[in-house]
Amino acid sequence: MGLIDLFRRKPVETRSSGTGYTAQIMAARQSFITGASGLGELTSAVQSCVTLWEGGLSLADVKGTDLLTRRALAITARALALRGEAVFLIRDKLIAASDWDVTTRNGDPRSYRLQISEAGGGRSEIALAGEVLHFRIGTDAVMPWAGSAPLRRSQLSAQLLAEVETAIRDVFRDAPLGSQIVPVPEGSADDMDGLRRSFIGRRGSAIVIEGVAQAVGAGMHPQLGKGPDQLSPDLSRTLADKFLTEAKGAIYSAFGILPGLQNPATTGPMVREAQRHLAQLILQPIAGQMAEEASEKLGGPVQIDVVRPMQAFDAGGKARALATMVAALAQAKEAGIEGATLQDALAFIDWADE
Repeated sequence: MGLIDLFRRKPVETRSSGTGYTAQIMAARQSFITGASGLGELTSAVQSCVTLWEGGLSLADVKGTDLLTRRALAITARALALRGEAVFLIRDKLIAASDWDVTTRNGDPRSYRLQISEAGGGRSEIALAGEVLHFRIGTDAVMPWAGSAPLRRSQLSAQLLAEVETAIRDVFRDAPLGSQIVPVPEGSADDMDGLRRSFIGRRGSAIVIEGVAQAVGAGMHPQLGKGPDQLSPDLSRTLADKFLTEAKGAIYSAFGILPGLQNPATTGPMVREAQRHLAQLILQPIAGQMAEEASEKLGGPVQIDVVRPMQAFDAGGKARALATMVAALAQAKEAGIEGATLQDALAFIDWADE
């Protein structure tokens, strides 16, 4: 570099801010879709199940920590439903990680390399296992440090649902629904050609005009087949509705939701039973695993209760049982039966049932 170069203006260095179209596409990369074809989570059945998980888990009562906020619980529920695991970096608040690498010893995580999403592009951070909350479901002995989503464990059902919905969508998008072939008296070639072109692309209209002379040339009697021929496909023969219902039911069952909850003819008791099933047998065990992880990493006992906020108990049954007990006690008092005698009788009944 010469002496003159010291007085020359240096070129302005420009860099990409990371907020352009390419960065957005890279940030919106395929986020571990668990269906076999990658379309399972795009269906309304899967999204309704994920919404129920989000709502149920975000309602949970958390005791022992302030880090597990409603927002963190909702993010956890969605990540567990679609990916099978969720990772948070423990700082003054829980920071969700979009991707991570993990090192293990004896099957237990020892350290993490986390990818944290930012508006201008992500950043990487390395943390020990004690600085990370790692929630996971569906683990197995082969990879106990990783989780698996319900759709990954039922790929055939997810693919079937995606294929059926895609096929029905394509039919209603491309098929000439409501279109007909209408026979008309024969005219000049130019008139017939113009008439045909006038119906092209008009869905639900007569898109083909067939002249009587053409029918004769095809070997048909001119008076036969004058009724309009329907071009709409007959979906009833494909049993698409049956396959769609069964595929949706399989997806609901994979997420632990009773298929009867989505039945148009469902009743109030069925809705309550489906909510109890989801809260007691699906979300509460997950909440228990999350509480164990949080208790280990946050240095204090943590409790997460899903059943009480979701009102997942048979209040009506308890009320009826209490009313029956009160009536029985009143009748026993009128009959002069003492409390000890009544308890002995109830114990005898229990013994007889056994």
